[in-house]
Amino acid sequence: MLENYFPVLLFIVVGLAMGVAPLVLGRLLAPHRPNDAKLSPYECGFEAFEDARMKFDVRYYLVAILFILFDLEIAFLFPWAVVLKEIGTFGFVSMMVFLAILVVGFIYEWMKGALEWE
Repeated sequence: MLENYFPVLLFIVVGLAMGVAPLVLGRLLAPHRPNDAKLSPYECGFEAFEDARMKFDVRYYLVAILFILFDLEIAFLFPWAVVLKEIGTFGFVSMMVFLAILVVGFIYEWMKGALEWE
């Protein structure tokens, strides 16, 4: 019975080896010569002018969430468009309900001013 699980165990061992071996080889073979330039924080080629833990405006996160929302909408639309003939009317109506819910959410965000930038 355990021989049935041998391919799974072999897959896990080979996967771990493929992930860990380059890290170990890099640690063993790479030269270790730290200096001030290598150990300093890097921010677009110039010295950092603020603390890395500064507070961001919540609108950054709202825009990011809206981007993800509409990006996922497009990710669902492509496969739906490919198989539209096979899924028929039920698939079409289901996608229209999905899009209507997203449009209602978009209008709500628009009315609340989440898309306004000052």
